[in-house]
Amino acid sequence: MRIVLLGFLAGALSTLIFHQIAVGILNALGIIAVGPFSLRPIPPLGVPAVVNLAFWGGLWGVIWAFFAERKPRDWPIWLTAFIFGAIAPTLVGWFVVAPLKGLPVAQGFNPARMWIGPLLNGVWGLGTAIVLDALRRRR
Repeated sequence: MRIVLLGFLAGALSTLIFHQIAVGILNALGIIAVGPFSLRPIPPLGVPAVVNLAFWGGLWGVIWAFFAERKPRDWPIWLTAFIFGAIAPTLVGWFVVAPLKGLPVAQGFNPARMWIGPLLNGVWGLGTAIVLDALRRRR
């Protein structure tokens, strides 16, 4: 149960810190239109977008926490976390979430847009590993 709680907390905090800072940077550079900490309501419950992202980031954080426990010891944690974030949540977003929302699969396979998801989710993964490590050390 402890790993679930710490993983969720790490993923949610990483969303609010690392992911949203990356969103802010990409927004400031004019690469993406949406800014950080969006309060836009998300259907069907109408919760603010940032709260929705933090919740899903927390669930992915639980998955990362279990994965991190079993990853090969010779892999650098920062690289493993970035790759995990860049691949797993991105693929689910592209091929599961987007079709459910009526959006094009994988950003319509437009390379000019496809790199954004892996970058933002990779930063989230790196942040989740950092926060999880800090939470574990605190105990």
